[in-house]
Amino acid sequence: MKDFMCQNGKNNIVYLPLQKEVVRMASIKMKKEIKELLVERLFLRVKPDEIPDNAPLLESLGIDSVALFELVVGLEDVYGITFEEDEFRLSLFQDVESIADFVEKKQG
Repeated sequence: MKDFMCQNGKNNIVYLPLQKEVVRMASIKMKKEIKELLVERLFLRVKPDEIPDNAPLLESLGIDSVALFELVVGLEDVYGITFEEDEFRLSLFQDVESIADFVEKKQG
C-alpha cells in the first residue's frame, strides 16, 4: 500500500495511508446516494443534503413500516443486495450512517 504525504500546517510532514482515504470517500458517496434514495423513494419534502448522517430516521422523517419496506426494496434494487430474514432489524435503519455501513458490508 502506498502512502501519500501532506503537511499539517506546522511544517511537519504527515504520512497518511491512501487506502483509508478511499474507503472514507466511498462512505461519503454511499451516504449521499442513500439520502437521495430516501428522498426519491419516500417522496420526502426535504433535500437530501438536509438529512444529517446520524439523524434518527424513523422519528425525524416520519418513516413508517410501509416506507421502510419501500426503502428495503430500493436498497436491494440499487445496490444489488438482499436482506436476509436474520439480518433484518430496525437498528439497521436507525440513521443514514447505519444503512450505509450495512450496505457496504453486504457488498463486501
